[in-house]
Amino acid sequence: MNFLAIEWNPSLGIDLGFFVIRWYSLMFVAAFLLGLHLMKKVYINDEIPEEKLDTLFMYVFISMLVGMRLGDVFFYSWDYYQNHLLEIIIPFKQINGTWKFTGFTGFASHGAAISIIITMYFYAKKHLNKPWLFILDRLAIMVALAGFFIRMGNFFNSEIYGKETGSNFGVIFKANGEDFARHPTQLYEAFSYLALFFVLWFLYWKTDKKKQLGFLFGLFMVVLWSLRFIIEFLKVEQAEGREDGFFNLLNTGQVLSIPLILIGLWLMFKKTKKAL
Repeated sequence: MNFLAIEWNPSLGIDLGFFVIRWYSLMFVAAFLLGLHLMKKVYINDEIPEEKLDTLFMYVFISMLVGMRLGDVFFYSWDYYQNHLLEIIIPFKQINGTWKFTGFTGFASHGAAISIIITMYFYAKKHLNKPWLFILDRLAIMVALAGFFIRMGNFFNSEIYGKETGSNFGVIFKANGEDFARHPTQLYEAFSYLALFFVLWFLYWKTDKKKQLGFLFGLFMVVLWSLRFIIEFLKVEQAEGREDGFFNLLNTGQVLSIPLILIGLWLMFKKTKKAL
């Protein structure tokens, strides 16, 4: 008997008889609800009207979905979508000459990061009358927490898992019909992001770092994408044919992480004015 490996075979979700609430969806909702609750505390502390939170929610939610989708299309799956442009915007695929509903099956966190950052420029300018980095410093705290919930959802779904450990250590994803242990990279990422959340939360409330425009966001970028870069070495490649993106050493996710890490370092150590 393998005492070091955990056999993982969860249900799809909560079966209500007429509908199944998937665990991933629950994690997604939990991330947004808890994030909104904590962001409300931040807005109160910064003396920002609470009604601006509703607008923030819509900006983040829509930009995240669009960015995740387009990130997968252009960073990972363009070889396919360049010949199926309509499928980028509709949840159907043409299979054996027949259109079938499949939902949107591809998402990329790098795309979400880029789209949210761009969208926050317009939110800060139009609704807060604050510097762009002011809202990014605060939103980064909640995104780190959301990352924890999303990766836990991936773990429940037995997806985005790691390579075989080659030992008795690891998780056996029984839902995929496997009998060998893999690295639970979803958990590696999830608890790393949770630790990052607590660090950022502490720095916001207990230090003056929130007054240094861009520092918290820069730290978030450096730590999160560095963690992602390292853990990618243990992951099964998510894009077939795109795993050797740079000198046959780095995959696409790692290559995309490098500029984000460099931007974070620049934000942390550049001379800047204090937050308003």
